[in-house]
Amino acid sequence: MDELTVGDVAERYGITIRTLHHYDDIGLVTPSRRTASGYRLYAAADLTRLSQVIVYRRLEFSLDEITSLLDEGDVVSHLVRQRERVMSRLDEAKNLIEAIDQALEKAMTNTPMTDDDMRELFGDGFDDYQAEAEQKWGETAEWKESQRRARSYGRDDWIQIKAEGEAVEKALSDAFRAGLSADSEEAMNAAEKHRLHVNRWFYDCPPAFHRNLGDMYVSDPKYVATYDESFGLPGLAAYCREAIHANADRTGT
Repeated sequence: MDELTVGDVAERYGITIRTLHHYDDIGLVTPSRRTASGYRLYAAADLTRLSQVIVYRRLEFSLDEITSLLDEGDVVSHLVRQRERVMSRLDEAKNLIEAIDQALEKAMTNTPMTDDDMRELFGDGFDDYQAEAEQKWGETAEWKESQRRARSYGRDDWIQIKAEGEAVEKALSDAFRAGLSADSEEAMNAAEKHRLHVNRWFYDCPPAFHRNLGDMYVSDPKYVATYDESFGLPGLAAYCREAIHANADRTGT
């Protein structure tokens, strides 16, 4: 291989001429020959040493450490050290990639829900309930808080909200189907779970305000009919309202 000038070496190896001059000054990579005019000329052996230096620098060895390693003259030991350091970096990179993938998966699966997504998840009745709630409570702090929290929820959150809500409705419908009174322990406990569900996901919902939600179950005849029909249990909406009031009564609020 022909000898290379310092400019040629800098271009080939992607380092600066200033760096090559520094390596020469400290005796780390010294060109084998100089021209009569003093220009540095690098031979094949010089470039092999420079390649090793570049690898060690990428592995964040200090220049003093690199000098000691190369001056030992044990190529096998050099390569073993290089491999060990690279493998440790691979493990670090693998762990980092896994962490990024997990964060990315969560971000992608828990994206904000559109109105169409909400209808698909909760059914067309979601629009009616949402409209009635906004009409009644749209100017209240509770409504504004519920909207603020809802904007932070993604699909996974809404799936959990739906599952918890369905569990509450099942508990109330089971109590109604069993013929239990609205002020029975079972019915009031189900109503309390409903209150806590609202409190957790949407806004602070003390028993006194929970009464207002209970009244919504019977305030719109169309909603009452749709709710009762969806469960096949005429009178269920009124029963839910009574259970909510009974639960508030037992707290004295």
